[in-house]
Amino acid sequence: MKPLILLIFINIALFSSGLKKDVPLVTNEIYTNECGSCHFAYFPGLLPQNSWEKLMSGLDNHFGDDASVDEQTFQTLSKFLNDNSAEKNMNYKRSRKIVKSIAKDEVYIAISKTPYIHKKHKKIRKDLITQKEVKGLFNCTACHKSAKKAIFNDDDVNIPNYGKWED
Repeated sequence: MKPLILLIFINIALFSSGLKKDVPLVTNEIYTNECGSCHFAYFPGLLPQNSWEKLMSGLDNHFGDDASVDEQTFQTLSKFLNDNSAEKNMNYKRSRKIVKSIAKDEVYIAISKTPYIHKKHKKIRKDLITQKEVKGLFNCTACHKSAKKAIFNDDDVNIPNYGKWED
């Protein structure tokens, strides 16, 4: 009887926390079309607002490419990213953890450089991350098979030339 009661309390604690598992899905077609035409359309809940603002201010040199857009598109994208940034999604587990991992005076324009992402990947050998099929931590979809559905849990990881990740 005691194990059953303990199990009930654990379930209540887990489900009453109100935290959703990962990050909210992208629902903005302009964002998906503009940003997703060159790379995975990263979820705004993976970076705080100041990071998105800095990233958007340098679109003419976006990780070595010119990703400039017209003013109307720029305003639409900026508003979408700011309105859906990590600190606006603190009811999502990953957004909350990313925000908490970043010092107040730090601004990251690469999700892959945030302390939380580095911590989550620290047990993975560097050669598995830098191999040609993955290229780096920025390439979420190489290993996280449900990344496009905003699912980034360990059970979903299948590393090329390695297999299913077992932590």
